[in-house]
Amino acid sequence: MVRTMIKTRTTEFPACLVEKRDIVEKHIDGCLPKADQYPQTLHAAIRYSVMAGGKRLRPLLAIAAFEACDGKGEVIYPAAAALELVHTYSLIHDDLPCMDDDAMRRGKPTLHRKYGEAVALLAGDALHDLAFSLMARTGSAQAVLELAEAIGTGGMLAGQMADMEAEGTQVTEDDVTFIHIHKTGKLVRGSVRIGAILAGASAETLEAISQYGDRIGLAFQIVDDILDVEGDARMLGKSVGSDTRNLKATFPRVMGLGRSKEKAKQLIEEAVEIITPAVPHPDCFVELARFIGGRQT
Repeated sequence: MVRTMIKTRTTEFPACLVEKRDIVEKHIDGCLPKADQYPQTLHAAIRYSVMAGGKRLRPLLAIAAFEACDGKGEVIYPAAAALELVHTYSLIHDDLPCMDDDAMRRGKPTLHRKYGEAVALLAGDALHDLAFSLMARTGSAQAVLELAEAIGTGGMLAGQMADMEAEGTQVTEDDVTFIHIHKTGKLVRGSVRIGAILAGASAETLEAISQYGDRIGLAFQIVDDILDVEGDARMLGKSVGSDTRNLKATFPRVMGLGRSKEKAKQLIEEAVEIITPAVPHPDCFVELARFIGGRQT
């Protein structure tokens, strides 16, 4: 069955997850400290970043995996919220002057521009802590381990380190692939794996979901590279061209735009081919893959 798509402000979003996105928003809002709770400045800063919008892709991938594997109950929602908090913490730190020194994020001044570097650093740390608290509430030690591995020195942090070291140097396709797989792809992979784990998926299904996650995670970052070259800053909510100015390690830099687009398309098609026979309900997974491949924000 082919599901319909709902038109959003900037692009098409899978209709199968529009309602789930609203539920995720409520769970995220509910798990955050209130802005008037001491320390008020820190809590206001946390809410400024987390509630600034975004696709909520990582929590939605976890929910899609959970439901595709016949998961039941509400256990997926604290896990989904945890994934978004980790993603937001990574963006806050990535935007800092000691990293990418970005001025805009989701159409608003970045957190350190609004509240200062020290508050931004503490806000990221607080979100990291809260994310693990939420994941622990699932009662699954394996889910907690998956999150730790996705963002640790074998995951997102490795990618961030490699990205920093590669800036301004001559890089190969293998170099960029390593950076993207770790900096972005590992958390995407972890998101679908956590959803499947909480649903009690078999080892065989978990492997297929992992392969799907690997491919859409890499495709997501390739599309991000492409959008930094030819995207619309108003739609993206952030400046474009910074990768080129900073000589960042990107696919367009090493492969050109044409081959980069072909690579992203190939990865999306592979992801669809892998997931379609692997789970009882693949439709939403397929739509999410197509969304990632064709996104404009």
